[in-house]
Amino acid sequence: MSLPAFKVTICGIPELPQHCATNVSHVLSIIDTHEPRPPALDGFSRIEHELIRFDDVVAEYPGFEACTQQHIEKVLAFGERLHAKPESHVLVHCHAGISRSTAAAAILMSQNAPGHEEQAFLKLLELRKHGWPNTRMVEFADTLLKRDGAMLRGLVAYRKALLQVKPHLTEVIRNIGRGHEIPA
Repeated sequence: MSLPAFKVTICGIPELPQHCATNVSHVLSIIDTHEPRPPALDGFSRIEHELIRFDDVVAEYPGFEACTQQHIEKVLAFGERLHAKPESHVLVHCHAGISRSTAAAAILMSQNAPGHEEQAFLKLLELRKHGWPNTRMVEFADTLLKRDGAMLRGLVAYRKALLQVKPHLTEVIRNIGRGHEIPA
């Protein structure tokens, strides 16, 4: 089995209006716990929508709600509904379209494609010109899907490929406190 046939689009909240007329059938929103539901979602017609709330952190910090296994179970349940309709077009968004949305897109693409985790993560290079998938989300997905580290290896392969093309991101990632995620 290879990657799924459904179309994937990734964006941030400011870009949502650009996608209202693109035949999106499914929307996965992953936004901060206190962020209001984006009004731009009202511009989409007849979509299956899943809204999941947690903050974009990769560990538990006071004052933030980190991703939990239950959040990723919701992503995977949404994915099962999506996979049942291979002609679908899914839009995955978070606040900026960089971390939670790219992680979720890779999780959805590799969910029913064991052995193709690296391919799913590398597909992100085509889908979003910039991204840094949330490690915590990928760790939970790897466990829930019983991939024995394949999802994390796919994530590292993606990051290495991205940093080859955009080496300046190394400093950006360090500056936001996620330098430990830079592959050796």
